Amino acid sequence: MSLKSLLFGRAKSLTDRNLFHSISLIALFAWVGLGADGLSSSCYGPEETFKALGSSTHLSLFVALACVVTIIAICASYSQIISIFPTGGGGYLVASKLLSPTTGVVSGCALLIDYVLTVTISVASGSDALFSLFPESAQHVKLLFAIVGVIGLTLINLRGVKESVLIWVPIFGVFVLTHLFVIAYAMIAHGSGLASIPAATSHEVHSVSASVGWFGLMALLLKSYSMGAGTYTGIEAVSNGLPILREPRVRTGRRTMVYMGVSLSLTVAGLLVAYQLYDVQINPDKTLNAVLFEKMTAGWGHSAGSAFVIVTLFSEAALLIIAAQTGFLDGPRVLANMALDRWFPAQFANLSERLVTRNGVLLMGLSAFIMMWATRGSVDLLVIFYSINVFITFSLSQAGMVRHWWQERATEPGWRHKLAINGFGLVLTTSILISLTLVKFNEGGWATLLVTGLLVFAAFGIKRHYNGVRMQLNRLDSIVEAAEMESKAAPATVPFADPKARTAVILVNGFNGLGLHTILNVPRMFGNTFRNFLFVQVGSVDAGNFKGAADIEALRAHTESEAQRYVQFAQARGYGSKAYTAIGYDITGEVMKLARQAADEFPNQVFFAGQLLFTYETNLTRWLHNHTVFTLQRRFFLSNMPFVVLPIRVDA
Repeated sequence: MSLKSLLFGRAKSLTDRNLFHSISLIALFAWVGLGADGLSSSCYGPEETFKALGSSTHLSLFVALACVVTIIAICASYSQIISIFPTGGGGYLVASKLLSPTTGVVSGCALLIDYVLTVTISVASGSDALFSLFPESAQHVKLLFAIVGVIGLTLINLRGVKESVLIWVPIFGVFVLTHLFVIAYAMIAHGSGLASIPAATSHEVHSVSASVGWFGLMALLLKSYSMGAGTYTGIEAVSNGLPILREPRVRTGRRTMVYMGVSLSLTVAGLLVAYQLYDVQINPDKTLNAVLFEKMTAGWGHSAGSAFVIVTLFSEAALLIIAAQTGFLDGPRVLANMALDRWFPAQFANLSERLVTRNGVLLMGLSAFIMMWATRGSVDLLVIFYSINVFITFSLSQAGMVRHWWQERATEPGWRHKLAINGFGLVLTTSILISLTLVKFNEGGWATLLVTGLLVFAAFGIKRHYNGVRMQLNRLDSIVEAAEMESKAAPATVPFADPKARTAVILVNGFNGLGLHTILNVPRMFGNTFRNFLFVQVGSVDAGNFKGAADIEALRAHTESEAQRYVQFAQARGYGSKAYTAIGYDITGEVMKLARQAADEFPNQVFFAGQLLFTYETNLTRWLHNHTVFTLQRRFFLSNMPFVVLPIRVDA
């Protein structure tokens, strides 16, 4: 086994009939991989809410109720999105399809920034929870630990989705059990205190309103609610990650949403009530949860209490690190979907031999590393940057669904009920977005909006470039219709492909103007030297077509069909012809296999490939277009096989 296989695992085989079953997640594992982000936010969301109230902590009861309503509303809204978009795509796809592509790119860019922050804040908060166990003298290595955590998660996610989730299941279970115990114990041990909470809350309301007025009271509640908005940021993850769920995906996705909504509501509301019951006070060196656990176990005896606190805080730290999985699972997926639509470089849609979007995973890891280093792992600072973007996506998704149900009112029997759910979600998420922007803007929220705006601007620039190139290639495609007409006039007898004759083997990618110009340039440059024309085509398995066994078979059939059109075109011109096709994620590797097969059968051969040549080449054009041809040229030369690159000039 090579070092690469040892680190990242062996390559997945596309011929494995159980491939999709083996890499997909059931609802329970999806709850771990995609729901951990939402559940882990209970480690910092309630804390930020509680801190924002200052000394008026009894008002947290209102915020707890508002949190539960918000979680239920968003989960119900996204369950409907899952039903309408069963292939996934989440906020980006919903906004693109139901509103406009321009709106979609704003939603997608906002999600990408938010997923980077998900990774960063999850690891940073996990480090805070873990280092709450250590003395102040050990705090100086906390940032280093967080950075190592980001790097480690990046490497784990390069191995594959299921592999990166299964290792966390035991820790996830420990978190759920310990926190369920904490909440239940707090309620039972302080049952008498529960009855006094409504009265204490009522007294706090009158006290605060008398001091700062009703407007000041509402402003305080709104600020507290807004600062805890990070609690809801993982809810959209399931709709984005549907392609990795077990069939039937819609049912699995909706079940995962139920698991996520129930667990998050109970944990957030339960912790906010427990803070009141134990009169938890802010400690700058410890999280509020750590203070709560220590107060709760104070009378258990030193050994038992310390052991429980250590296990619980360790599970929190681990879960927060698991929560970064959402950024690594869904961030690259959103990036791949946008790359397929040419908002970002096409390389981000490519799959590795482990069938993960490797370039996207690496980009998420690098971006999180930079963010962690720039903020020094400060959760207080990261929380300010966090949340705004995800509510941009929430609001646009809800607006798209409202529009959808209104347009479908004539054919959808339950449209009023469904419209009401998404309409309430739209009002709720939009109001949160506005309040978040107002509260966080001057504190640093402007930086998040600025970075998102720059990313949107870059996406439009990339799209403009690809559109320009597409227009140029469309001019080349003008000969496709003429070529098809010529193919239909094929001779009665099919020309024989003589293995001993001079043979041109042409690498193609679909029946298009680029491939046809490459074919026509061969006799222009070499005359009638070649009597056979062979065609090698590999269908690229990427994030766009890797959604099920049927999609893989459709890609295989399409690849064979496109190559056969070239064969018919060559035969119509009197040449012997044959096609060699395959599908795969490693294009160069598959091409080399087919090339050796063709070379063995037709030893007197020369290989040809077309390559776009820009009149004014820049670093941008080199970055946005792959140079597979030049990689192949080197491998062909090393294999002692003749290879000629035919340039196709593009002015864009």
